[in-house]
Amino acid sequence: MNSTPEVLAVLGDLLSAADADARGALWQLDRQGRELDANLVRLPPGGEVGEHQENVLDVLLVVLEGGGRLAPGDGGEPLALTPGTVTWLPRTSRRSLTAGPEGLAYLTVHRRRPGLAITRAPVPVAYEGGEAPCALDRVCPECGRMAMESAPVFCSACGERFPDR
Repeated sequence: MNSTPEVLAVLGDLLSAADADARGALWQLDRQGRELDANLVRLPPGGEVGEHQENVLDVLLVVLEGGGRLAPGDGGEPLALTPGTVTWLPRTSRRSLTAGPEGLAYLTVHRRRPGLAITRAPVPVAYEGGEAPCALDRVCPECGRMAMESAPVFCSACGERFPDR
């Protein structure tokens, strides 16, 4: 793990170098051992991030270029997003974003989510024999012996007919 500060990106340079129609995540923080995540995102004019809710993390959103609005999911007044605006998106808050006529470029920063883990399917337990949970339908009502067949008609020991067969 590197403990030396370093410049990772110049966001203005990344935005100006990206194709005009480039959208979505243009850059992501990618250092191993980090505790933060950060993403540079661009939405085209009128582009949207539909209403959603982050249940685990607070997110900081910093507008770099363009503008738009952030609509709280609780029906509150939309928040204007302009260059330099820093918005706190508390965990459990519902929100949606809409880019204005110039599009919207913003940086999000939040605590790093735990990585996805690959889990193994449970190993099936080998059958060790034994009786079914209920085998009373195989017990002869006359002599009490257990039939070997799964649906006996007659008892192999005493010859008595099993009921309802």
